[in-house]
Amino acid sequence: MLRIGAHMSVAGGVSKAVERAVAHGCEALQIFTKNANQWRGRPLDLAEVEAFRRRIDRSGIRPVVSHASYLINLATSRPALREQSIAAFIDELDRADALALLGVVIHPGTCTAGTEDDALRLIADAIRQAFRARRRRRAMVILEHTAGQGRTVGYRFEHLAAIIGHLRGSARVGICLDTCHLIAAGYDIITETGYRDTFAAFDRLIGLDRLKVLHANDSKRPRGSRVDRHEHIGRGCLGEEPFRRILRDRRLAGLPMLIETEKSRRREKAGTIETDPFDMRNLDTLRRLRGAIHSLPRSSATTTL
Repeated sequence: MLRIGAHMSVAGGVSKAVERAVAHGCEALQIFTKNANQWRGRPLDLAEVEAFRRRIDRSGIRPVVSHASYLINLATSRPALREQSIAAFIDELDRADALALLGVVIHPGTCTAGTEDDALRLIADAIRQAFRARRRRRAMVILEHTAGQGRTVGYRFEHLAAIIGHLRGSARVGICLDTCHLIAAGYDIITETGYRDTFAAFDRLIGLDRLKVLHANDSKRPRGSRVDRHEHIGRGCLGEEPFRRILRDRRLAGLPMLIETEKSRRREKAGTIETDPFDMRNLDTLRRLRGAIHSLPRSSATTTL
C-alpha cells in the first residue's frame, strides 16, 4: 500500500513537524527545512537535528522529504539569479542530508530566456554542479512534474526525461508526480483508460522506478488549464476515483502520497499537539479510498471544508 502523509509545519523547530505528523496519523512526511520564501535560513541546530532524527526513528514515519524554496530557479540564464539559486539548492541538499531525508522535492524551474530545451539543459547543469559540490551527499534530487503555468518547464514527461538524460541517468535523481499538476498539464488520470495510458507513458519515457513521491491534491481548474490551484481531496475536478485508483495501484506500493491541500484557520487539540481539521479530513478521505482506515486522533468528525 501507499504510505499516506502530509506537508507539516516546522514552526517551533523541525522536530515539531514529527509530533504534528504523528498527531495526524501520518505514515510519511514532507517539510520545509527553512522559510520557503527566503534565500537563506538559519543553520540547523544540532540538538534539533538529533531530536528530529530520534523522533522519526521512533515514529516509524517514512519516507521523509523536504520541499525546496520557491525562490530557486535552476532554469534561469540570468547570472546573479542562477548563482543564488544553485547556492540555495546546495544548501537544501545539505539540510536534507543532515536530517537523513530521502531527498529534496524541487520544481524544475522557469524559462527566463531562450527555449524550453535551453532551460532543460540549464537545469541539468545546475544539478550537476550541486552533485560535484557535494559528492558524498546521499539526499536525492526529486524533480516535481509541474502544471505548466507561465513559462515553467517540467510539465511534460519528456522534459523530465530530457533532464535525466543530460545527467546520464544519475541514480540520485527521482520524480514527484502531483495529481493536480497532472490534470492541469493535460494528462488524463480521471478515466480508467486515461490513467493507464498516462502511467504507461511515464514508465516508457522515465521509468516507474524513478517515481519516489506522489503529491495528493485535487484541482480547482479543469484538465489542460495549465493553472496550479489545489483543492481538497474529492472536492475538485478530479473527484475521488483517481485517488482510489492510485492508492490501489500495486505498482506504486510503498511510495509516499502526501497532501498539500489548504490548511484551516483554526486548530484542534490532539493531546498537547494542535491538529488541522482540513488535514484530518483529507487524510481520512485518502485512507478510506485506500481501503484501510487506521485509528486516528480525532478532534471533529463533522468539520466542513
